[in-house]
Amino acid sequence: MSGSKTKIKICGISREEDIAAVNRYRPDFIGFVFAESKRKVTVSQAARLAGILDKAVITVGVFVDSPPDGIVDIARQGIISMVQLHGNEADDEIIYIHRKTGLKVIRSVTVRTAKDIVKAAQSPADMLLLDNGKGTGNTFNWHIFKDYMDGMVDTNMETSDIKEERQVLIGGKPFMVAGGIDLSNIKEALQIPVYAVDLSGGAETDGVKDPEKIRKLVEAVRSYGR
Repeated sequence: MSGSKTKIKICGISREEDIAAVNRYRPDFIGFVFAESKRKVTVSQAARLAGILDKAVITVGVFVDSPPDGIVDIARQGIISMVQLHGNEADDEIIYIHRKTGLKVIRSVTVRTAKDIVKAAQSPADMLLLDNGKGTGNTFNWHIFKDYMDGMVDTNMETSDIKEERQVLIGGKPFMVAGGIDLSNIKEALQIPVYAVDLSGGAETDGVKDPEKIRKLVEAVRSYGR
């Protein structure tokens, strides 16, 4: 996947001013956080913001251990176009949400070693989000994924397992990467053959989405590899 095709998601959109910046600079995805967070939005807030959003931008609902039927209800209101799960949701819950909504489900995975990536490839989710710790903001360890790609893992892992699962992860499941991505390291993140980069705090100043940072981040993704 060439860098110029990599997509960008801005998560934690919560204000009309954020939507104005998104409409102007056009990231591919935005995230509405329905879990407990300083960026949390209510269903009514998300509906209002989605109503003024450019229709070309895809909305993702972010949940942490929410009741599956509650997620289904929000999806059926047309507020979100994808579901992102950051909790301990079981595989059967992922399957249920996908079946009931028809929406693609993104599974967030905390990656500490290459083994975590191999395990994540077994998820029934449509897409994976590789993170350093579910919203901690700590920078993702790019070297883990590079080692995974090269088959360079600890000696407790069989090389044949890596080769088999690597095809599932890369070829079978698109994946995003998140964790402390900002203007200082966005180009390093883009060296990984990701489907998309996912940012939140890196697009903020003093805890508020910064239109200028959004502009620069979107431009960095669009121009990379050209």
